[in-house]
Amino acid sequence: MAIRKIVMYPAEVLEKNCRPVEKFDRKLAKLLDDMYDTMIEHDGVGLAAPQIGIDERIAIVDIDDEYGTIEMINPCIINTSGEQTGPEGCLSFPDLFGEVTRPNYVKIEAFDRKGKKFTLEAEEFLARAIQHEIDHLDGVLFTSKVSRYLEEDELKGVESE
Repeated sequence: MAIRKIVMYPAEVLEKNCRPVEKFDRKLAKLLDDMYDTMIEHDGVGLAAPQIGIDERIAIVDIDDEYGTIEMINPCIINTSGEQTGPEGCLSFPDLFGEVTRPNYVKIEAFDRKGKKFTLEAEEFLARAIQHEIDHLDGVLFTSKVSRYLEEDELKGVESE
């Protein structure tokens, strides 16, 4: 396992629509392990491949709940509903936080590291984190969705995605 360098904004890879993963092999498994280690090292709750300079549709989320680490390869959003507004941060934008409105519920389809398709439904903070990471794979940055930036004293307990 290795800690990878986080790509900071502005970097072209952060604003690209990423390529689909075609090979589910040991190299992919190692990349997912490295992404997890990198996310934990930087106190994140999610990480997308472009954030470590890789132009592929790979993202992970771990918000310390019953789901554990969710690995999403070639994820796509099938359905959303409801609305939530809350603070978001991003490892590629250190010390920048803003209020973002997203659907409160999301249903996705993705593949795991072995190439097995799965469906996942999530609500609230987990739904927010999943949507944030999938946005990265589409070249969409959370800053394009911020309704208002937050000051440091408004950030008690906010985690970066």
